[in-house]
Amino acid sequence: MARSDEDRDLVRRLLAEGHDDRRVAELSGVAPNTVGRWRRSWPPVAIRWRPAHEPSYAYLLGLYLGDGRLSVNRRGGVVLRIALDHEYGGVVDDCWAAMVLSLPQCRPSVVRCRHARAVRVQARNKLWLHAFPQHGPGHEHERRIALEGWQQAIVDRHPDELVRGLIHSDGCRTTKRFTTRLPSGRVAEYADTRYLFSSLSRDIRALFCAGCDALDVRWTLSDPRNVSIAHRASVARLDAIGCGKD
Repeated sequence: MARSDEDRDLVRRLLAEGHDDRRVAELSGVAPNTVGRWRRSWPPVAIRWRPAHEPSYAYLLGLYLGDGRLSVNRRGGVVLRIALDHEYGGVVDDCWAAMVLSLPQCRPSVVRCRHARAVRVQARNKLWLHAFPQHGPGHEHERRIALEGWQQAIVDRHPDELVRGLIHSDGCRTTKRFTTRLPSGRVAEYADTRYLFSSLSRDIRALFCAGCDALDVRWTLSDPRNVSIAHRASVARLDAIGCGKD
């Protein structure tokens, strides 16, 4: 049966959105073999991807730079995986929602890792390569990590979400309680609450610190890989934007 130009345009659009051949066939009514034959005969489509919801993408970018990776198989399939601690169910839920809101056609799942406290939130879609152009071979701290112009514009508009994502992946909120004896002999209790962010990548640490600067959050370098936020007003600022994992 001859297919109309409308069928071809629909298939081309669905492929550009990152759907695989089988899903395109389901949505368009065109046979999977025909979809594959058209795809192979057409020139590559230049894709200008942008997230459907910017704040969610800024948060997901922070998670990705912290504990995320892209896997590309031999057939060109792409899977985004974010490793998280299953003890923090709210963070897992936020990650799942951020994927859906950033790329509505993706279908995330949560996979429990064996013999570990970790889970992986993952979703398959070829568009993740365009969403995270920082993907590359080797460890992130062994190569340069720089944002594209469109990514930087989103981060500039939503620094709170980037910082929240980075802390939820590679950071923590800690409270150390201690006592001291006053000159009067009375014992006083104190609590030292701070946020810590850790990354071997100088570029990722710089992105975190720039986000803190945009939020008027004071930070210090505890050592070459760790950033500490202990100033009371700055801790309260991070609490207010939801950086705590509880």
